[in-house]
Amino acid sequence: MKKSMVNFHIMTLFPEMVLDGLHTSILGRAAQNGHIAIEAVNIRDYTLDKHGKVDDYTYGGGAGMLMQAQPVYDAYRAIIDRIGQEKKKRVIYVSPQGRTFHQELAKELSCEEDLIFLCGHYEGIDERVLEEIVTDEISLGDYVLTGGELAAMVMVDAIARLVPGVLHNEESAETESFGNGLLEYPQYSRPEVWHEKRVPEVLLSGDHAKVDAWRLEQSLLRTKERRPDLYERYQELQPPVEKKRR
Repeated sequence: MKKSMVNFHIMTLFPEMVLDGLHTSILGRAAQNGHIAIEAVNIRDYTLDKHGKVDDYTYGGGAGMLMQAQPVYDAYRAIIDRIGQEKKKRVIYVSPQGRTFHQELAKELSCEEDLIFLCGHYEGIDERVLEEIVTDEISLGDYVLTGGELAAMVMVDAIARLVPGVLHNEESAETESFGNGLLEYPQYSRPEVWHEKRVPEVLLSGDHAKVDAWRLEQSLLRTKERRPDLYERYQELQPPVEKKRR
């Protein structure tokens, strides 16, 4: 059963970046209304180094510095001690080596009560602490960022909007792109004619059945053209009768 609230705990070296980005617009209002909670935990606060150092050279040589295990682990333990240890928490390491993030995974994670994100920097994080605390390695795609914060913020946004109450119109999360395995249909607003382009007549008809049929047709056409991989997957999931109709 989906939880009524999700708590996001983001372990980072740049807490201001995370909080400034996520405490605005829809997510900011959702946090104020108690649908989600977002905290940024500064890993540097947990280092034992008097100069606030959290990185060191890698064993075996190589370019760049590596985030040390101790401050990461102690920051994690501080979160766990605060929220309780009744059950194992999902700890997401934002990494280009992880499985690719997608809408179904966002739905799955939106059912969790607490999500902990770990944002790396430099050449990454000591493997030993990753083995100790991480439950999921997740990537946004096959590219490398300067740090994990931007990727974590994207994931938090995608997950949070699926939490009940975050969006004013709950239906929008179901009908938008990927909600039913297809890309979203084209949409129109006033005026009826703009730059000599008219709104499709079916949308002005008031016939909801015809509108729904047109939207599904447009979603299918758009997905087939722009994301044939999604279209093929959608077709495979349809009953035999529906496949013949498409």
